[in-house]
Formats: sequence, C-alpha cells, structure tokens
Amino acid sequence: MRDRYPDVSVIVATRDRPGLLERAVTSILQQDYPGAVECIVVYDHVDVRDLGVATGPDRSLKLITNTRRPGLPGGRNSGADAATGELLAFCDDDDLWLPTKLSRQVELLADPAIGAVSCGLRLRGPGIDKERVLERELVTYEEFLADRVMEVHSSTMLVRRATWEAAGDVDEDIPGGYSEDYEWLLRISSHTPVAVVRQPLVIVDWHGGSFYFGRWATIVEAQRYLIAKHPDLARDRAGLARLRGQIAFALASGNRRLEALRELAAVVRLNPREKRVLVTVPVILRLMTGERVLRMAQKRGRGI
Repeated sequence: MRDRYPDVSVIVATRDRPGLLERAVTSILQQDYPGAVECIVVYDHVDVRDLGVATGPDRSLKLITNTRRPGLPGGRNSGADAATGELLAFCDDDDLWLPTKLSRQVELLADPAIGAVSCGLRLRGPGIDKERVLERELVTYEEFLADRVMEVHSSTMLVRRATWEAAGDVDEDIPGGYSEDYEWLLRISSHTPVAVVRQPLVIVDWHGGSFYFGRWATIVEAQRYLIAKHPDLARDRAGLARLRGQIAFALASGNRRLEALRELAAVVRLNPREKRVLVTVPVILRLMTGERVLRMAQKRGRGI
C-alpha cells in the first residue's frame, strides 16, 4: 500500500430507490476514515438524479450511468471502471455503513498478504434484527467452496485494486445476475484469503430474496452456470450438494417435479444430510409452495 491511508472508491449500483440511496451514500461519506473517500453512484440505465448529500473535505461524489450490460454486475463494473482509489468497496443502495467500517478494515490491509477484507453485519427488516458475525478471522477459498458464508456480504467487502484486477470483473454473463456475488468471491478468494473484522459494521436491509420469487428457471440456469464455470466446486461434496439442492428446490418450485426428483437423488448421493432435501420434498408433493418455504426461511434471516 502506498501510504497509511490509501484512497477508497465505494461503488453503489442503483436503479431507482430515492431515500434509501441517500441514506446509503450519506453513511459512506460520513465514515471516520482519515483518508480520501470517493463514492460512485451508478444508475442502471435510468436517468441520473442529483442527490442532496453533503460531501466535505476528502469526500467526493460521482453520479454516472451504467455503460455495461443492464443489471447489478454491469453497474458494479461500470463503477470500478470510473474508480480512482487504490481500494475498492461496494455498498448496496438499501444498506447502511457504520462510521468505523473503513477505518477498521484498512487496518487489516496493513498485512500485504491480505487483499480483501469483510466484516460482520446486522440484518434489519420487518420482524428481524439479528447480528451475523463470523468467529474466524479469515475465510479461505476452500471454505467458500464448501459454503456461501452469507456473512461475507457484498456490502461488507473492501478489496485492493490489484486484487480486483487479478480476479476480474463481476460476471455479467451469469443468468439474471443470480449468485453473482458468490461467483465473484470464489475468484477473489482464489487469489487471497478474505480477512474479517469481527464486528457488525454494516446494516443490511433484510427483505430476503423476494426479487427472485417466481424466477425459478433463472435460479436453475444460474446455479448450473456457476457449477460449470467453477469445477473446483466438485472437490467438496457437501458444498456441491448445497448448490444442487438449491437447483432441486427451484425446479420443484417451478413445477418441474420430475427434474426436481432426479436432482434431489443426486443431492442425496452427494450428502444425505443436506438440509435442502427436507424443504424440497414438500414442494415436490405440492404440500407447500416454494414461495411459502422461502418466506419462512427469510423470517429467520436465512435463504434456501
């Protein structure tokens, strides 16, 4: 790192969330970090709208348009293209950073062996207010192969520009942008372990995955794309069973029952104790809908 307080560029991809967007941007520009912070708001193929947000010394705000493929991956890549900082961070437009987030994370990047840092988070939304903080201080590539590690949320990530360039852009080809964050984390962690600040420094607006209700075919395509792109996933049987269990659940939820049964059989062979078997069978039997199962999981701060 060039100096003690390298410049940070924070990318916020958005479509049209006035109010929430201003809240997110304000939390970024009000960080107690002594270095310069550049916030780049990327509007996804909608008109750029001025924000009534104060900047201040060593704080700047750029409002740009997504020049890449429409969607979240293209928005994040457009922001990275425009960024000038040595460090890159991301914040969803409905999330919120606590004031010490960047300061605490940059401390860990003093170790040259670390190229990326996450932190704990707090899920906050209707009926839920729950902290999620990892007990370990590093997450490795092998651990990401085994599990999504939902605590390593995109809004918690801070990476060196060199790490971003080594791993490559967010994948714009993944169907529907589903699991784009996990796919990117697999590539990031193949170059560097992800260090963790063991404090909840990001508030995630938890409304679950309602965006994907009814988009079951997209989920199936995206997870199959992910497995094909990352053959190392097959090295961990339980991790592969988790992904194929998600495929089976989406197939069942989309009324593709025979395909779901075949997929579920493969899941059981990989890991008979995979928990998604238990939630998929009632959907196959039409005792419950996939939407209802997903809502039940979301009330506990979980996905499928």
